[in-house]
Amino acid sequence: MSQPRILIVEDDDIIATLVEWRLKKLGYEVCGRAAEGNEALSLVQRESPDLVLLDIGLPGRVDGIAVANEIRKLREVPIVFVTGHSEREVIDRAKSTRPDGFILKPFGDDDLRVGIELALR
Repeated sequence: MSQPRILIVEDDDIIATLVEWRLKKLGYEVCGRAAEGNEALSLVQRESPDLVLLDIGLPGRVDGIAVANEIRKLREVPIVFVTGHSEREVIDRAKSTRPDGFILKPFGDDDLRVGIELALR
């Protein structure tokens, strides 16, 4: 059985590299990395990931919450927000996208594994 293919959407290259390293260590396949919204949408269409790990704070006028809404229009894929934002307003906006999980930064391997496994149930 093949491992789930995960798309990382994170604008900080150091964090994206760390997440990719942790995913591979946990046995997941990374099918791509995007640093901004349009790139993420293109990769969702081209790579058909099994799950998207999506940062809320992305550069430009479109944040991760807006990107999640656009991903939902393209295809049904589990979305897990991985972010340092935990303010009530941000969480309420994020909930409107029907996310499959929410992992707060900083996080450990167990947080990542559990968040992914619950989203893929």
